Amino acid sequence: MKHWRQYLAELIGTAALLCAVIGSGIMAENLSDGNFAVALIANTLATVFALYVLIEALGPLSGAHFNPAVSLVMAYRKDLPRERLIGYVIAQLMGAALGAWLAHAMFEMDIFQWSDKARTGEGQWLAEAVATAGLLFVILRSPAGKASSMVASYIGAAYWFTASTSFANPAAVFGRMMSDSFAGISPMDAPAFIAAELVGACVGLVIHTVLSSDQNQDNAKS
Repeated sequence: MKHWRQYLAELIGTAALLCAVIGSGIMAENLSDGNFAVALIANTLATVFALYVLIEALGPLSGAHFNPAVSLVMAYRKDLPRERLIGYVIAQLMGAALGAWLAHAMFEMDIFQWSDKARTGEGQWLAEAVATAGLLFVILRSPAGKASSMVASYIGAAYWFTASTSFANPAAVFGRMMSDSFAGISPMDAPAFIAAELVGACVGLVIHTVLSSDQNQDNAKS
């Protein structure tokens, strides 16, 4: 437990992120009078702002993954010591659940609930793979000091160009299946989303690796 501050940072960051996603979804649904586009705009903006702030605030402590797919890739690359991977994932999943419950408590909803919102189909699974591949690609290609703005901007865009509204995060799926709200996902649909995200993370890593290999060869020739 000597790395408890890193685990705590991942728990707090993931909880805050899910609280922002779910809480803004609840608020947007309450105020948008059934206009899905307006609700999605509000949900997108809250997520983008929260993600930027959380990465800036907690990145120096834990790397600000808030995402098991990101932690898995970082452990594979040895950017995250592999013995810490399990601790990161547990902290992220705990944080996701706490963030959902906190959002419910603030809006005086039943704290413990399950979503019945169906999110399924080949298009949505492909969208999750694309969203997660893009996220990992952006993270791995971000210049030093630019990750917070680039990741937040990418997720904001992916909310709108993917059919799934870009979960791109197994912990987000875990937290959102516990919320029968605008941002929720049915537990029955969650495993396919998570599988697609893990595939997408691998694709993002492969694309980055291929491009980096070509870049290294070009540098060697020059």
